[in-house]
Amino acid sequence: MYKRVISTALIFGATALAPPAFAQSMQCLPREALVEKLTTDYAEELTGGGLQNPQQLLEVWSSDSSGSFTVFITRPNGVSCIVATGLQWNSVQAIKEDGVAG
Repeated sequence: MYKRVISTALIFGATALAPPAFAQSMQCLPREALVEKLTTDYAEELTGGGLQNPQQLLEVWSSDSSGSFTVFITRPNGVSCIVATGLQWNSVQAIKEDGVAG
């Protein structure tokens, strides 16, 4: 009886300590291959990005026609890892001030 209780507690305890499922499903591949797939399969273009730190370039790619978007990080070795994907991307244009009316 106690063996079953202890075994069950160990199994559920180990499951609770496991990393989240999304961390295990992160997809990494060479940047050239990722960019090729985004441009040909999803009609996405580079929308923006910047250095997250000296070792990571963050890029946002999106498609005006489908509304899809992809966020990924590229390391110095050329490997890119997808951080997020989604639909209904909304690009916002900065409003330019015309000056003071007078």
